[in-house]
Formats: sequence, structure tokens, C-alpha cells
Amino acid sequence: MTVSYSDTRDLTIPHRCPEISVLSPVYMGEQSIPELVDRVRQAVERVTNDYEIVLVEDGSPDGSWRSVESACRQDRRVKGIRLSRNFGQIYAIMAGLAATRGKYVVVLDCDLQDDPMYIPDLYRAAQKGADIVYTRKQRRLHGGARNVLGRSFHTLFNLLVGKRELRTESTIGNYSLLSRRVVDACLSFKECHRHYLGILRRLGFDATSIDIEHRDRPYGKSSYSVYKLLRVAVDIITSETDRLLYLSIGVGLGLVAIAFAAAVYIVIAYFVHGFREGWASVFVLILTSTGAILTALGITGVYVGKIFEQTKNRPLFIVRDRLNFPDDAAAEANRVSSERERYLAVENV
Repeated sequence: MTVSYSDTRDLTIPHRCPEISVLSPVYMGEQSIPELVDRVRQAVERVTNDYEIVLVEDGSPDGSWRSVESACRQDRRVKGIRLSRNFGQIYAIMAGLAATRGKYVVVLDCDLQDDPMYIPDLYRAAQKGADIVYTRKQRRLHGGARNVLGRSFHTLFNLLVGKRELRTESTIGNYSLLSRRVVDACLSFKECHRHYLGILRRLGFDATSIDIEHRDRPYGKSSYSVYKLLRVAVDIITSETDRLLYLSIGVGLGLVAIAFAAAVYIVIAYFVHGFREGWASVFVLILTSTGAILTALGITGVYVGKIFEQTKNRPLFIVRDRLNFPDDAAAEANRVSSERERYLAVENV
């Protein structure tokens, strides 16, 4: 267990829950962390001085953890969590949610495209009674290909998911504010394959949104390639809806109907025109039916694979280090005290 940098204060004083926790999953954020912490601090202090900043380093290959350590040394309100490897953004968010203690939790990315200056607006919207406050971006600065893929994904997802309350919008991202009861409800979900916004939509709590501007990325570039985005899209769709299975059934029944109609036509054409060779049509029919079968098997395999992963019941994430968490400091102090008592007892024998 890692001792926090703030372990010198009086551990007998109960630690009060802050008003706001700001949570940011960190990946490839070595350069952005100092500016992120500074801008979050400036924004939150416009509302309250009772806050904490929780940075969850998700197995980043750069020096992100060094930046987190530096921020924690400079301010005990900054808390660091280091995962043992890269588990993925959603699991880094879940690790952070489990560690936050604020009455409200703000979730934002570390790349500074989500501007912390909107945190006071999120907080004011929550004070009007909303448990979830989303941010709506009128224009996303991700590049043409990624924006087109994003809009296409949301259109397909909304067609498949069906229920209006579960539909998504391409202008809404992870930057959001959650009340404490929403955080507790999020942590009660048990599935290993999950989508942050999908979970929030399923909770059913009162939600609202504010309009924000999406900023340019000041440091580095996105770690999401087109292939990775497609993998994420497939994972989200198969985690949120089973309509692809029903769609594969529909395609199969459609091909059966076409085959039956073709058989009737062939019989009639035989008596009217006589036998004709049709290897091209047979070839196309075989390819079509084989492709449909393999697609249906693939869709089924994805769902079966998810069931297999769920039955393993593995932890969603593993924490390697924690910094500036008072509970860790208290536990470490108790451990050291116990070991010292045991040592003294042995010495006195």
C-alpha cells in the first residue's frame, strides 16, 4: 500500500466529504496534467474551496504518473490512482468514482478539450434539482473522419436500441456532473462490459444539459485510431442491445423467402422455357447465403464471448498505487504501529 503524501496530518480528525470531486482518467497526459490541475482548481474555487481532484492514471506508456505524483506533492487535495495496466477509459472512470467522496462528481477527460471553466455552470445546473448534468458540444473538433464515424455510430445505435430514453446524441460526451446517489448507482452495476453514458441513461435520474465549446487539443494527439473506435462501437452496441441477434434472424428468414421464391421460379421456367444453365445465379446465391450464415455466427459469437467474460467474474480494474488518500495513510499508520508493538514485545521477551 502506498502512503499518501498528506499522511503527516492528525489522523484522529474525521475527514469530511468535499462538496465537489473532479475526476479525470489519465492516458498520455504527461504534458497536460499540470495545466489541467491548475485550470480545474481555478474553476472549482469560483464555487467552493471544499473540493478534491482525483486523477486516475490508466497504464499510460509516457510519464503521466510522474506528473500525477508531482501534482499530489504540491496539493494534498489532488489525489492520484495508478492502475496496474491499461484497462480502458470506462474502467479508469469506475476506479475514480469508487474513490471519490464528493457530494457531486465532475467527470472530464485530461486532454483539455473539455474546458474546466464550465464546472461552475455544471454545479449551478445541479443545484436546480438535476442529478445528472451533461455537456452538449455544438461542434466537435476531432477531425472529419472521426466526426463522420461518430455520427454514423449514433445513428445506427439509436436504430438498434429502440427505446427513446436510451438513445444517444453525437454532441454529448463524457464531460458531466453526477450527484452522489448517481455515483453510488453507477457503482452498483455488475457487468464487465459497460459504457459510461449508457449506464447513466439507464439509471433514470433527472438529467439536464448545458452547452459548451469543444476546444482544440493543446498537447499530443488522440490515442483512438479508426480501428480502435470501431472496436469500441461494436462493444457498446453489443453491450447495450441484443437487436443484432434478431436482425440476423430476419436476414436468415429473408434469404429463405428469396430461396423459396427462386425455387418456384425455376420450376415454372423449366416447364415454360426448358432447362437453362444458371451457374452464375447459383454462385451468387451460395456466396450470399454463406456470408449471411457467417455474419450471424459472428454476431452470436460476440454475445457468447461477452457471456464468457462475465462468468469469469474478474475485477474490472486493479489499483497499483494511491496517493493522498487519508484512509490509506491511516491504514499504513496502523500497520506500522502494530509492527512496532510486535517488535517491542519480542524485544521484551
